[in-house]
Amino acid sequence: MSGGIEDLGSVRWELALCLLASWMFCYFSIWKGVRSSGKVAYFTATFPYAILLILLIRGLTLPGAWEGIYYYLYPDLNDLANLEVWIEAGSQIFFSCSLTAGTLNVLGSYNEYNNNCYKDCFWLCLLNIGTSFVAGFVVFSVLGFMAQKQGVTVDNVAESGPGLAFIAYPQATAMMPLPQFWTVCFFLMLILLTVDSHFAIVESFITTVSDLFPKWFRAPVRHEIFVLIICVSSFLIHLTLVTEGGIYIFQIIDFYGSTRVCQNFMVICECLAVGWIFGADRFANIIEDMTGQRPFVFFKLCWKYIIPLLSLTSFILYLVNYKHLKINDWYTYPDWAYALGWTMTLSSVLMVPLWAAGQMCLTAGTLRQRLSVLCHPAEDLAWQRRNIGEEGATVELMTSALTT
Repeated sequence: MSGGIEDLGSVRWELALCLLASWMFCYFSIWKGVRSSGKVAYFTATFPYAILLILLIRGLTLPGAWEGIYYYLYPDLNDLANLEVWIEAGSQIFFSCSLTAGTLNVLGSYNEYNNNCYKDCFWLCLLNIGTSFVAGFVVFSVLGFMAQKQGVTVDNVAESGPGLAFIAYPQATAMMPLPQFWTVCFFLMLILLTVDSHFAIVESFITTVSDLFPKWFRAPVRHEIFVLIICVSSFLIHLTLVTEGGIYIFQIIDFYGSTRVCQNFMVICECLAVGWIFGADRFANIIEDMTGQRPFVFFKLCWKYIIPLLSLTSFILYLVNYKHLKINDWYTYPDWAYALGWTMTLSSVLMVPLWAAGQMCLTAGTLRQRLSVLCHPAEDLAWQRRNIGEEGATVELMTSALTT
């Protein structure tokens, strides 16, 4: 680790090879589109659960494990009274469910029209919560063992951020019998989980660009070349992360690249678009037509009121309590690095108002007429033909029945 972001140092060839292997795995997982990535996901998304179960059984049998579990299940009530804890919990849900990143929207677009997305949403949330809850037992049972070995309390060995996965947990597995086996299990699980998330995010970006320019990128050979260009260019950019100063770049991307500013701002915009401009009732009607069941009224209240208000509150509190990023409370970035970080944040946030301003300029009419046109959903001709066709079929059936 170098002295600062100004001194990146040399590229570590071992990490560069690992990075290359990761991008090669990503390319061959998505180069054929969802046909290939879907098949890979059957393994990468399910096998980590088997390893998680093995690590859970091993962790629960370690001495001192129950001290770590007690620390996990019985939190400090004073912390629960802290509003910042709940805001961070909400931010974690954004990340774990890939909300506001477009991944769910893109992958969901490949489903059939009558796919029960209503049921999928419930299962997705339950699976996400259940996995996180079980993973907590895996982590804190081992941390309890590590604390007993070192003769300290659990809170002294528990770390947050990348230190937990790459420092604390590997140190704990090194204290177990057969340390190589448990370390391999842990990192194999991490690799499969991260690669699975990785190619899903890359696939969503590629699909978005392909949908914008279908004639250019949906052709078979052009699609593979486009995916290759994305993967190669990303690999070259990411080489900066495997230098001796790469941890400084990693931290600044992690802190500014997708912060609560991006998340909450996008949530507010999405809720305004769906709940108010497109219309919550119209949205519920479409879900009912797709799935055969109408969403609870609670969801409409969430789309229109609850989620925007909570997100706006979180957005304001983040800005009020904002502090510059520091590493280990001692390293302060130079001003140009903070400016670079905020540029990354604004590159996502400013897209919405810039796109809206562009649409205002391209739309004909007075200012009021433009707002009226842009704040009402465009009529979907396919949806109209579908409804007219269903109504026509109903009329024909009724006429036939009366004639008979």
